[in-house]
Amino acid sequence: MKVAAIDFGDVRTGLAFSDLTGFISGRALTLTANSKAELIKKICAELKAERAQKVVVGLPLNMDGSEGDRAAKARAFAEELKAACLLPVVMWDERGTSVTANRLLSDAGKKKGKQRAKVDAVAASIILQAFLDAGGGK
Repeated sequence: MKVAAIDFGDVRTGLAFSDLTGFISGRALTLTANSKAELIKKICAELKAERAQKVVVGLPLNMDGSEGDRAAKARAFAEELKAACLLPVVMWDERGTSVTANRLLSDAGKKKGKQRAKVDAVAASIILQAFLDAGGGK
């Protein structure tokens, strides 16, 4: 099963896709849009082109596991995406993914200014791989 993961953000949103077997994270990209409606339209087009069968949206929990404003925004976004793209959407704990993504990019020699455009795609890949490792791609 091909799975997609989303690191939803106010300015940039990361999108990553698994391989056809749902075993490993593959292609990842960063999307920008002027509105949430435009973003959802772009995501639905990418999901259709990649033939994704399930979508994982990162849930930004607080470090104590509680939900705040960002989590509420992510849940609302996931509901809108589900209705627009007509695919199953699940939420996945994304705590620490942006920090890990920044560290990976730094370790790869990417300069801080150039990292900003890629960090969301890398964060989406991290969310996706954690979901797949937990057996979510089956």
